[in-house]
Amino acid sequence: MNKRIFTAALTGSIHTPSMSPYLPVTPQQLIDEALRSYEAGAAVVHIHVRDPKTGLPIADQDIYREIAEAVKKQCNVVMCFTTGGKLGEPVENRVRVASNLKPELNSLNAGSLNFALFHIKDQVKEWKYDWEEAYLDLTEDFIFPNTFKTMRQYLEIIYANGSKPEFEIYDVGMINNLAFLLQRGIAKRPVYLQFVMGILGGIPATLEHLVYLVDTARKQIGDFQFSVCAAGRTQIPMCTGSLLLGGHARVGLEDNLYLEKGVLAKSSGEQIAKIIRIARELGLEPATPDEARQILGLKGLDKVNF
Repeated sequence: MNKRIFTAALTGSIHTPSMSPYLPVTPQQLIDEALRSYEAGAAVVHIHVRDPKTGLPIADQDIYREIAEAVKKQCNVVMCFTTGGKLGEPVENRVRVASNLKPELNSLNAGSLNFALFHIKDQVKEWKYDWEEAYLDLTEDFIFPNTFKTMRQYLEIIYANGSKPEFEIYDVGMINNLAFLLQRGIAKRPVYLQFVMGILGGIPATLEHLVYLVDTARKQIGDFQFSVCAAGRTQIPMCTGSLLLGGHARVGLEDNLYLEKGVLAKSSGEQIAKIIRIARELGLEPATPDEARQILGLKGLDKVNF
């Protein structure tokens, strides 16, 4: 198979507005980013939302719907909605988007970890909003909770709404978690993994670790589709490694604010265009949204609730 799925993660909950003037915050900015990424070749867009006035990550269901409906009217890109939300978001709020929108894809974090961002505040000289520094500081003493009970409950809701989970794997132990869920029949095949690398508290972003993750998953899970995303400057090298190993790739301003050293990316679409240029040098082509649906076994855009 020479087709690869390219995902654009549009805004996330890691970076703050003071870090880049290009980080999308408002619903319209996120809609525009989704369309730019689609036009650049993304088959999937991964969606978080923010307070339009301050940029604070939130889980506002009305904003999710506004974005979903507007993007659907203009293109057929696959939309993957987070169940991570902002750091510290109550777990019941995080999964609500799955039942409200019944999307084709929902991210699902496959275990708990120390999700640390406090160290990246050193990059900021002046804060635009009062919440930003405190938000990053709290992560020095923060555990991102994704228990077996939470994962079971999330999966029940996701499957009940005809959606597919994209399992976010931050470290090798989370592969073991997923293998257990599959063994118990809580998780279902076929499986789609997103290896998330380079978060402080998770597995470092190196090619050796990526090979180890893929090999471990093959031994414990068997057949699966996988993608890779990586924090900061490791984004493009790790995504290229994924392509060479037969996987897909996620880029975007959620994971990395730069296009190259010292150059801020103006859009996730610029990063999509860059990784697709690299893929084509390797003899690979970007999957269309409908080809991505076929590869991942998604239900189709006509079966969502938006």
